[in-house]
Amino acid sequence: MPSQPLATELAPPAAEQRKARAMEPWLFPVFFLSGSAALVYQVVWQRALHGIYGIDILSVTIVVTAFMLGLGLGSLAGGALSRRYPQAAVMLFALAEIGIGLYGAFSLRLFAVIADITHGIGHVAAGGVAFLLVVLPVLLMGATLPLLVGHATSRSRNVGRSLGNLYFINTLGAAFGAFLAARYLLGGLGLRATTHVAAALNILVGVLVMMVLRRRRRGEP
Repeated sequence: MPSQPLATELAPPAAEQRKARAMEPWLFPVFFLSGSAALVYQVVWQRALHGIYGIDILSVTIVVTAFMLGLGLGSLAGGALSRRYPQAAVMLFALAEIGIGLYGAFSLRLFAVIADITHGIGHVAAGGVAFLLVVLPVLLMGATLPLLVGHATSRSRNVGRSLGNLYFINTLGAAFGAFLAARYLLGGLGLRATTHVAAALNILVGVLVMMVLRRRRRGEP
């Protein structure tokens, strides 16, 4: 067991420990809403593709595969961007959220158009097209976590805590979004309106983050 002086010497200063624990409070609600919207899309898009193909297992496979691959590749891209442009990480996050929202708002209409164009080309080819339609916005979703982690780490100097906290709140939001969509939104609003709710959440998150950045530039608390 180390002596008390040595333990004191090895321990980081109290001010640094407090700084390592600090995370900006606004990060939590915006990332919760971001996670909620993402899983609403997953539920809605799976049902929309089921309506196009009439084969439930194919629509589930397309959406789940697109989400897994898109989140992974998007995370790699987001991490690279946060390292290269650390000062712009939050703005990139806001732009990604707005981009997801705009795509989501028109996604079902786009699916319908593509379904008409690809009618009769076979399930495999049409499934490939549908996969591309889903994976594009999911790439942006995957980039959001490393962008916020990069920002939070630059302020707290604690990668593990920043990643753990943000991943937890995003996962919590995702679970809430999936439950809300399946239990209430789809039955009460339908596919199109439910998608618009998710799109509104993304755009709201992007606008709120931009407002935070604007206040910070003005020196407001």
